[in-house]
Amino acid sequence: MTLSRPIAQAASALRDRFRDVRATSLALAAPLSAEDQCIQSMPDASPTKWHLAHTTWFFETVLLQPHAEGYQPFDPRFHYLFNSYYEALGPRHPRPQRGLLTRPSVDEVHAYRRHVDEAVLALLEGGVGEQDWAAIEPIVTLGLNHEQQHQELLLTDILHALSCNPLLPAYKPASGPALRLAAVPSPMRWLPQHGGIAEVGHAGQDFSFDNETPRHKALLQPYAIADRLVNCGDYAQFIADGGYQRAELWLSDGWAAVQANGWRHPAYWLASDDPRLGLGSQQQQQQQGSTGWHVFGLHGVRPMEADAPVSQLSFYEAAAYAEWASARLPTEFEWEAAFDAPGITQMTGHVWQWTRSSYDPYPGFRPMPGIAAEYNGKFMVGQLVLRGGSVATPAGHSRPSYRNFFPPAARWQFTGLRLAKDL
Repeated sequence: MTLSRPIAQAASALRDRFRDVRATSLALAAPLSAEDQCIQSMPDASPTKWHLAHTTWFFETVLLQPHAEGYQPFDPRFHYLFNSYYEALGPRHPRPQRGLLTRPSVDEVHAYRRHVDEAVLALLEGGVGEQDWAAIEPIVTLGLNHEQQHQELLLTDILHALSCNPLLPAYKPASGPALRLAAVPSPMRWLPQHGGIAEVGHAGQDFSFDNETPRHKALLQPYAIADRLVNCGDYAQFIADGGYQRAELWLSDGWAAVQANGWRHPAYWLASDDPRLGLGSQQQQQQQGSTGWHVFGLHGVRPMEADAPVSQLSFYEAAAYAEWASARLPTEFEWEAAFDAPGITQMTGHVWQWTRSSYDPYPGFRPMPGIAAEYNGKFMVGQLVLRGGSVATPAGHSRPSYRNFFPPAARWQFTGLRLAKDL
């Protein structure tokens, strides 16, 4: 059946976006060796190869098998290997053991992606009638946003894995000049907000995840929010003032985490006497100098920039810093209401920003229908909301209503903080 012109145009645009998102995942994996792509450095992280396969599994399982007549799975065993947490779809390989999947190989995973990509593109070429387009389009759009989430996880997970290597290898060497040490960070300014009743949550017809809806009213007391993120220079002062040794600054669970894990600084900071600094490349050693903090990132070990947003912080560290600074973390609704406030900066594209809001359903929340009902709602306990978007978030993926979430001890993501205080 031939699609109508408006739907045919929409299908063409969706095909282009599908090709682009799928190609981006392969480009992100390209700097990594086969050995790199198989490693799993902790249970919360996944191997690069698994991310490439799981995002393909999503399209095969949720889109093609129910909606593409005659579709033949690439390998039926992959249904078990690459399911993540969908109980409705049956048993799966244990998450902490994903790094044991040395087979299928990277080449086989790439072949799997080609097989599925060809079938999805054929489906979008007009393999279904208009009556099915309304069912297929939301699934493809969800799958693309799902893959973009995994693109960020691919980078944060491999960064954690590389941080466990004493050689501290770079994911991808920087092509530009070495990072500079900023002399004087810009002073933080407070932006007063009147509070009142704010409309929060996703509005409009563009894509959103179900946890961003329904849009509703939230009552905000007058507050002030910082015009910029807390930066590395700010946080270094917290460390120098004994922040990690002062129990009075910490939530009880946070202090327990500090003691149990030996936290003394953000996850990827290295002091000048860290023995691993001597194992880097000659170029890295020339860049590092002999004093001060250094930071391990996607481009390897670089001198700390005082005015760069501090990153790789847990919620506990963010809350302790806020206490030390005689401030607090904003709620997610204060953050969203201030998104377009005059003078505010760095709201997205730098680090995800911890809020003081637990990850709970909005009033009237309903999960997505079908298999996707398990996507967000069942995780709404024991987690904190983050807002914004990071340097690893794909372009165009974030929005003011986007609700990211992690448990409070998580610190391998690009996570930082912005301060708020009561008026």
